[in-house]
Amino acid sequence: MPEHKTGTREEWQAARDELAGLEAEQAELDRKVTEQRRQLPWVPVEKEYEFHTEDGKKTLAELFDGRSQLLAYNIMFGPDYEVGACPGCSNLGDELDATRVHLTHRDVTLICFSRAPIDRLIAYKQRMGWQFPYVSTNGTDFAFDFGLALTPEQAEQMPEVNEILDNPPEWLRDWGRQVGAKLEDGLRENPSFIAFARENGTVYHTYTVAAPDPFVAPYHSFLLRRTPKPPSDEFRAWRKDEYPD
Repeated sequence: MPEHKTGTREEWQAARDELAGLEAEQAELDRKVTEQRRQLPWVPVEKEYEFHTEDGKKTLAELFDGRSQLLAYNIMFGPDYEVGACPGCSNLGDELDATRVHLTHRDVTLICFSRAPIDRLIAYKQRMGWQFPYVSTNGTDFAFDFGLALTPEQAEQMPEVNEILDNPPEWLRDWGRQVGAKLEDGLRENPSFIAFARENGTVYHTYTVAAPDPFVAPYHSFLLRRTPKPPSDEFRAWRKDEYPD
């Protein structure tokens, strides 16, 4: 157990006031980043994509469900995953349903993508108790075109991927067993948020952000930053129905 500094209420208040200054600076920087993010150029999506959904095949425009903005999280669940989606991505997925009602009323449709076939996505969605639309990009170039996955050839050309495959840490070996895929296949999926806009009949790609950006993390990780004790250094994530206790 690490030792913690103790002090008087006055000492706490002085330290808290100093921290508040840093938090204000961070908030102002975040405001500037958000403004610059919204100034990114919109790129028209000219290629036709057809996705597998629980309600049959749909185009990218149809995934908007009548709204003008689409925000999607790409869950690591490749066609080679024999057990299920990435546990860390599943943690994030667990927390999406509660916020969908608010996004829906703000002209944003929230969905998730994965490359596994739709029947496996539906089964996993039922297991996790999710309600959000879960869309399969299987059989399309969509994930590769937008950087949500790597082809085997692309992965072979990435030194950082080859380096970790040559000597994977034990937690990553555990992760491979959790998803049921060889690491060379499992690591080709890219956990990402991707955003699109629809205007005057045209769909535009507006933004993508991928792990390890802090935004691509379960919301509970943000809450843990405000708790007095830091979380453990364990890299391994657990699905909500697989915690050891």
